[in-house]
Formats: sequence, structure tokens, C-alpha cells
Amino acid sequence: MMGACAFKHALSLIYAGFNRRDKVQTQTDVVIVGAGPAGSFAALAAAKMDVEVVVCEEHREVGFPVHCPGHISIKGLDKLGLRVPERIIENRISGAVFYSPSGNEFRVKLSSPVTYVINRAMFDKHLAQRAERAGAKLLLGTRVQKLLVDNDSVRGVSFNGKEHLNSKIVIDAEGCASTLLRQIGLQTFDRSLAVSAVNGEVNHVDGLETDTVEVYLGQIYASGLYAWIIPKQGGSAKIGLATKTGNPREHLKLFLSKHPVACRKMKFSDVKNLSYHLIPLGGPIRKTYHNGFLAVGDAASHVKPTTGGGVVMGLTCAKIAGETAVQAVQQANLTDSFLSLYQKRWKQAIGFDMNAMRRIRLMLNRLSDKRLDEIVRLCSQLHVDRRLQELNDIDFQGKAVLQLLRSPGAWTLMMYSMLSSLIS
Repeated sequence: MMGACAFKHALSLIYAGFNRRDKVQTQTDVVIVGAGPAGSFAALAAAKMDVEVVVCEEHREVGFPVHCPGHISIKGLDKLGLRVPERIIENRISGAVFYSPSGNEFRVKLSSPVTYVINRAMFDKHLAQRAERAGAKLLLGTRVQKLLVDNDSVRGVSFNGKEHLNSKIVIDAEGCASTLLRQIGLQTFDRSLAVSAVNGEVNHVDGLETDTVEVYLGQIYASGLYAWIIPKQGGSAKIGLATKTGNPREHLKLFLSKHPVACRKMKFSDVKNLSYHLIPLGGPIRKTYHNGFLAVGDAASHVKPTTGGGVVMGLTCAKIAGETAVQAVQQANLTDSFLSLYQKRWKQAIGFDMNAMRRIRLMLNRLSDKRLDEIVRLCSQLHVDRRLQELNDIDFQGKAVLQLLRSPGAWTLMMYSMLSSLIS
């Protein structure tokens, strides 16, 4: 048995433990706001280069809430040197079927998988854990409320209403909130081209091909983007849509009950786990740097204007951001002029494709449902699927369009689409 003195000593230690306030870190080299894929990957890139990195994540668990169905290019991940553990992969996709508003369809089937369907929460955790193993420190439940600015230079962040963390540079990966960008006067994403998205899951889809994603076009159901059914193994699927008008939840109800194809496929499906988020489709913001500051991922609108996919583009720029931040710290040069290198580098990597995709998005937004029906029909008649089978990169679509336009049929389709967008 424990003696009286020993018992009192144990109680005193427990009491001291409950009342002791751990010393709060007040200084670091790099602060990253947000532990989504872009934030964690920037942290990984920086921590591997031997600087002190702190990641501030407002939620108490990485990966939640889930804001993306997790449909990601295999080649895009390979280019980044990212191997996704099997436990995170929910399916592999090698085909797509595009449905027009009236139900016409156009199919593309490839010889091998080109995309993964991943568990996004697990993927986000995987990247955050890699960053931690490289030396980054992750602060959960830490909501950054404002930047610490001195003489027009960002010197750190304040969070949770009372704490300050000084740093040499801040990387903003907070997503679409744009709070930090506004504080230092940087332009935020183009709201005229933003869409509101809803994601969910269904337990069953009739006639579902497990290796084929379904894309539903049309202004009635998903004005400004499209609706989707992304199959998982076992007959279940991830579903959703994004729209620039109205309530996405109501649009989803309309899509499930009225679309001539989707309503039959999901007549007896139970929809669950709905989540909502904003997707910026206007291309990157004008300026992604400032004295002691870089913006990346959704915060910088590093999102494909054609599809709304932002993971691979965001990761590509996040790696550049992490490396540029370290270079600035090591050279003790955190000026706006030096950090402009970041924007030059990401523009070299994705700028051409982003500009091309933005032009395509503007063209698509002008198309009426009648024109979309005609275009889907033309795609089948002109065998555009044969050319699409030869494309080897679904992320960098500007270069892909140039490759596609070697086909006379594709030229005819593109010219028709362009003219249609102008007269619709």
C-alpha cells in the first residue's frame, strides 16, 4: 500500500500537472496557416530544409470537415513524388461518361487507371504526419485571426484571441476565407467565377461502373460547373455538384429527382455526410506574395477553372512556396522583391495551363443547355474519345488542349463550342 506521505506527494504532482501552463512558443522561422494538403505540403518542403516550421490548424483534427470528394490524378501525384498508401485509396478510375442536360452521353475509356478516389481525411492526415516527421510542429485548435505586421512587413500571427507567434515568414494556406489576404491589401479570388459546392455519399447507384466517373453537365442542375458521381468499391459512391446560383443543397435535390439519368440511377439511394464549400474558378489571384508573406492553395485560388480540382495544383505551388520561404529565411531577405520569385516559379509550373483553363471556363459558362446537348452529341459523332485516350496529363489541361487540337475532328468541335458560347 502507498504510505500517507507518498500519497500526498503523488497528489501534489497531479495537482501541479493540472495547473502548470506549458511554455508557449513565441518565435519560429516559418508559420503556415492551415493544415490542408497545401499547408502540410509546404510545411514538409520547408521542414526538410532544416528550418523551424509551425503549422496552425483551426480545427482539432486534421482532415475535417471534408471539403472535397478526393478524385485526384495519379500522374500528378507521381510528378510530386507522392506515393499514396493503399489504405487511403478507395478506388481507381480509368474512364468517364459525360451526360448532357437531356441525357445524351459521351464516353471515354482508357487502358489503365488515371485517377485515384481517395479518402480525403486520411490523405490530409498522411501529409500532416509526414510534415511532423520532417520536423514541423502542428498546433491543432489554433485559429489564426490576424497577421502581425510591422512597417508593412508580416512578422507573425496572432491566434485564439490572445497568443502571438513571431516568425520570419508566414505562408497562408487558410483556404477561401481570405482573411489574411485582406489584412495586407492583397486581391482575393474572383467571386464572379466562384461556385458553391455540396459533397455527399450514397450507399447504392444502379448501373454503376466501378472504374468510371460520371459527369453531368447543365445550367439547370449545376450552373457554372457540373454534378458528379464518383464510384467507390462495393457499389457506393461520392456524389455532389457545384453551382454559381442558388442553394447547392436544393440543386442536389433537383438533380437527384429530375435529371433523366441520375434520378433512375439513385432512385433508392440514401444520401449522407453532406458538406459544403466554396470553389474559386477564376484562376490564381493577381499577387501571391508580400513582405514576409506567401499565399498558396485555395487562398491563392490555385484551382483548375475547368474542373474545380485544386489538390495537385495546390501541392505543386505549396512545394515551391515552402522552398522559396526557406531560401528567403536563409538569405535573411524577406522582402516583397525577393519573394516575387515564388510567383515567377509557380507561374512557370502552372501559369500557361491556368490561363488556358480560365478561358475554357468562360467559354463553357456561356453555353446554354441546348448547346451542351449538341456538343455532347458531336463528341460522339467526331470520335473525340479516340484523341482523349492519347492524352497523358489531365491536370495540365492547357498543354492537353494543344495536343488534342492535332485532330481535325477536335478542331471542328472546339470551333463549334467557341461560336456557340458567343451566340448563346
